[in-house]
Amino acid sequence: MLHIYFALMLSAFFQDSKFIVTSPAFKNEAGIPAKYTCQGKDVNPELNISYIPEGTQSMVVLVDDPDAPNGTIDHWVVYNIEPTTVIKENSVPGVQGKNYGGYKYMGPCPPMGMHRYFFKVYALDTKLDLKPGATKMQVQDMMVDHILESAQLMGTYSKKK
Repeated sequence: MLHIYFALMLSAFFQDSKFIVTSPAFKNEAGIPAKYTCQGKDVNPELNISYIPEGTQSMVVLVDDPDAPNGTIDHWVVYNIEPTTVIKENSVPGVQGKNYGGYKYMGPCPPMGMHRYFFKVYALDTKLDLKPGATKMQVQDMMVDHILESAQLMGTYSKKK
């Protein structure tokens, strides 16, 4: 009887769960370590993804800085990522798109002051029919009717002197 109770509790827990992205490198709304910036190794941090929705065929990761002086700067565009619970540090988990710095992860590098960096993860019900090097706008246009769930992690960074 106790075993059925725990099974029901676990079932209820997972029904109420939602798509979540976290990182062992930094907490939501906390500082991003220099290692993941232009003042460090400039590699992507590990991302952990929980509660991937049923039916997910691919995932997308978009990283941007809305605090840039001339408008939002795209730091990473990656699509057609196989559904996974871990995007490893310093990895290329899918097809690289074009961002401000080219075709790879570009870590935080604000010209002045503290900036916010949003790591957005999307679970899609399809793979995107896009060639390598697509822009964030092209990726967003293609995925608009295919998003099962989305989650984000926000970190901050200010250049060290």
